[in-house]
Amino acid sequence: MAVFTYGTAEFWVLIAFLLFFGIVFYLKVPAQMNSALDARADSIKKELDDARLLREEAQALLADYQKKSREAEEEAKSIIEQARREAESLAAETEKQLIESVARRSKMAEEKIARAEAQALAEVRGSAVDAALKAAEKILAGKVTGAKSDELIKQSLSDIKGKLN
Repeated sequence: MAVFTYGTAEFWVLIAFLLFFGIVFYLKVPAQMNSALDARADSIKKELDDARLLREEAQALLADYQKKSREAEEEAKSIIEQARREAESLAAETEKQLIESVARRSKMAEEKIARAEAQALAEVRGSAVDAALKAAEKILAGKVTGAKSDELIKQSLSDIKGKLN
């Protein structure tokens, strides 16, 4: 070991070293450093706590948005299903109305055809009656003469008309 004597450089380095540390402790530099480090640690801890709170809020928001997204998706599926059911119902109703309309029109056409047949038959009968009356009138006019003939012709014609119509 070296001996520290009054005139040597090591002695003065030792004195300067002790003096430096004496001044450092006198000015309470370690306490100031500790308080600065503690303040910095508290600041970092506060930032970490704030970050943790922000993270928790972000996770809560994310969960809320995911829940809302699922609800919106379920609602969209429900709306689509309801629209599909309504479309099927409307299609069935339209088909039913179309069938009823076709049946109604068919019935109307059949009735119109039946009326036309009846009218044609009535016209044919009327023509046949007229022809028969004219033929009967000619025959009777040729066979019966006088006032009695006119009366018989009129009576026969009215009888024939009543029976044929």
